[in-house]
Amino acid sequence: MHRPPARAVIAATLSAATLLTTPACSSIAGLGRPTSAARGHASAASPTTSATPAAAPTLTEAQARAALISEADLGESWVATQGFATWREAMLKADTESADCRRLLDALYAEEVFGPDARTRASVGLDDAWDEAQLRYQVVAHRPAELDRTLAWLGRLPDRCGEFTATAQGGEMAVEVSAAEMPEVGDARQGLRVLLRAVSEYDDAPTLTLHVAAIRVGDDAIALTNGGLGEVPADATWTAIETGTQRLTEVRKRGRAEI
Repeated sequence: MHRPPARAVIAATLSAATLLTTPACSSIAGLGRPTSAARGHASAASPTTSATPAAAPTLTEAQARAALISEADLGESWVATQGFATWREAMLKADTESADCRRLLDALYAEEVFGPDARTRASVGLDDAWDEAQLRYQVVAHRPAELDRTLAWLGRLPDRCGEFTATAQGGEMAVEVSAAEMPEVGDARQGLRVLLRAVSEYDDAPTLTLHVAAIRVGDDAIALTNGGLGEVPADATWTAIETGTQRLTEVRKRGRAEI
């Protein structure tokens, strides 16, 4: 039986507008210093909160929302997202033999960088209308030791999952994972750059670029992914990390002062 090339199958699952998918209410060799300013469902388009089992949160719902970034922080091309990017199902919902590499793919697809036991306090999705990138930003709470354990695991991935093959619904993909430069923010941090390329004889096979950042601030943390099939703006990733960490730090200080 003839099997169509991966490029054709994966591309067929991606709409012409790479960010146009189901409504959100339905089911980095470096991030790069800017040169200018599974298996669960993804977070909603507008800021949302979640109540998954974990340690008692240190922030109220209102405080967690106040620690979020917005489209106004990233520039005029950014808007509140209208849905999940088509590449999420087509390319991130994938499997591979290595347990560590599979865990990474599962975490990216489910938007659970710090694991399913971390408590998502607030989240937001933003789209770059010019470059068609999509940024997902979460404020999560967990025990500091667990947060640091996840950061250490992320730091080992470039060695353990530097290059591997994964199988998505459209066929095989070649995946590359490398460490990413991060601004010196928070108490601890880790950045990755993940490339997923459809294995194909064609030069125009889809390639997904993902910037991944995780930052611990006390017993709260920030998880960020910024990805797309075209240009992924490093300046937006960097700005989101710096602005978000500063905002979370300030919110935590105000929270302690109010106790």
